[in-house]
Amino acid sequence: MKLKELEKEIEKLANPEKSKILQKFFKTGKGEYGEGDVFLGISGGDMRKIAKEFRKLNTNDIQKLLDSKINEKRSIALLILTEQYRKTDNKGKKRIVDLYLKNTKNINNWNLVDISAPHILGNYLIDKDRKILYQLAVSENLWEKRISIVATFAFIRNNDFNDCLKISEILLNNRHDLIHKAVGWMLREVWKKDNITVENFIKKHYSTIPRTSLRYAIERFEENKRKRYLKGEF
Repeated sequence: MKLKELEKEIEKLANPEKSKILQKFFKTGKGEYGEGDVFLGISGGDMRKIAKEFRKLNTNDIQKLLDSKINEKRSIALLILTEQYRKTDNKGKKRIVDLYLKNTKNINNWNLVDISAPHILGNYLIDKDRKILYQLAVSENLWEKRISIVATFAFIRNNDFNDCLKISEILLNNRHDLIHKAVGWMLREVWKKDNITVENFIKKHYSTIPRTSLRYAIERFEENKRKRYLKGEF
């Protein structure tokens, strides 16, 4: 499958009205977290269809998509890598993970992190040393920090919570709302499998856990219990 064919498919699906909405939603204005990002207004479903159709795209062309200023092109590149990752052997998986880590500068909005980090990096690390996640967690780069915690979703699905909790602790003092949301989201996923672990974590860190993280983490609590936790009444 050729890159030019893929780009023609993208051009057909561009939606100027939806593009305006996405530009605001993903905070692409000056000084905002997504400054300079460009959206064409293509739906997630359409991007997944394109990724499946062009799942055999070669690495050089995938890199060109990752280097694009257009968010949907980078999204499709990551979806293609996810498709390829699922179908390849261990050597192929390592090659894809290496490419992924080489391109963290291009995985630079929360939608890009969330569709890829658990399925590529997280999945790869299930049975391996996870020190790379701790390196990403202390990075100066916002998106590398988000990758570090969202990647643990792959472990959580296997009832492995330790790295999620440790990385959450590292990120508790981060000031960015997108990190607060990601930490709270992962804690909520842990809670679905082991509520006591999350409740103990919240009690231990109640004085430092960001309010947004707390709200996300306790979202599924029974109403009265949720209100008590918001007040610190354990």
